Amino acid sequence: MLILAFFIAAGAVLGGSIVGGIGAFLVKEPPLETIYDLAKRIKIWALVAAIGGTFDMITNIERGFFYGTPIEVLKQILLVLSAMSGANTGMTLIEWLTQQERLP
Repeated sequence: MLILAFFIAAGAVLGGSIVGGIGAFLVKEPPLETIYDLAKRIKIWALVAAIGGTFDMITNIERGFFYGTPIEVLKQILLVLSAMSGANTGMTLIEWLTQQERLP
């Protein structure tokens, strides 16, 4: 599940921003700048998509804290970290593609 979450998040950032860049090209906007801007905005939604976008994660964390199953908390934390890594990897690939740098 961790590898799947990583690639879902990376794919959401890459696919969403590149398809948006194609749309920008069709309406005569700068495509590389649009790809970069879209990737920054899509990043958080890629994380949500990778973890399922439901309250299952919250209920699993609650179960871990209140019902004494700490392994569930660890699983959810690892899932979120994997999805964040995937979204960040996708963003890094977009930066390489567009030759733009992230400002701190």
